[in-house]
Amino acid sequence: MKVWVSGTLDELDALRVSPLDHGLLTGDGVFETLRVYGGVPFAWRRHYDRLHHSAEGLYLTVPSSAHLREAADAVLRANGLDEARLRITITGGEAPLGSERGDAPATVLVAACAVSAWPPTTQVVTVPWARNERGATAGIKTISYAENVRALAYAREHGAGEAVFPNTRGELCEATGSNVFLAFAGVLRTPPPEAGCLLGVTRALLLELAAADGIPVEEAALPLDALHRADEAFLSSTTREVQAIAAVDGRALPAAPGRVTTRLRDAFRALVARDLDP
Repeated sequence: MKVWVSGTLDELDALRVSPLDHGLLTGDGVFETLRVYGGVPFAWRRHYDRLHHSAEGLYLTVPSSAHLREAADAVLRANGLDEARLRITITGGEAPLGSERGDAPATVLVAACAVSAWPPTTQVVTVPWARNERGATAGIKTISYAENVRALAYAREHGAGEAVFPNTRGELCEATGSNVFLAFAGVLRTPPPEAGCLLGVTRALLLELAAADGIPVEEAALPLDALHRADEAFLSSTTREVQAIAAVDGRALPAAPGRVTTRLRDAFRALVARDLDP
């Protein structure tokens, strides 16, 4: 496996990130994951814009889009990958043993691996821990993923494939690596930015596709238990695309996938087929 680290593309075992890297020591960093179709990273422009937004939130500097795209293409070629998960990570670089950042340049990593299709449906569980919609990193895609690791382990312990968080107001927020959509009588609803969720690239594309396809759609605050009462629901993410939710906390939803989920799943696949940078 070949990886790109701060300008050097080499075998994984030949590369080094400092043990004093601020990303390792404090979680000081941001990242993006992109789905690669036929050797081409999907929605590059949107993902780069979000990476830039996240980096601004942590006062990190991001290389240019052209520089990162060159690195990404080099990694994909070197590993012979056509269908892949591509990850771009930027950290605060080498720093003192504390929260304060040092003077070293940022560490930039680009890596990719083969990707497999998700199953068409999954079960989810709600977790007893809340996302802080007023936190300093709300809406920023940071590498501080310990909460997600714990929540996903909780989901696995309960026989589910994904975990769903409330926010501090008890509203539906997001899953560990996915946005959540619910449908009631044909109307699609998803939590708004104010709920504290990370605004996914796939989420934004699905909102646009729903509007174009005449599906009524609302970004609206929802109580957590709305997930149990939905006619149908699905998760969206870069690698999941659109994945129907079959059951919530062990209770089956009426349809999985339902009519709205199926329409948007098909619309998203059609989008990928016609435009790799929408």
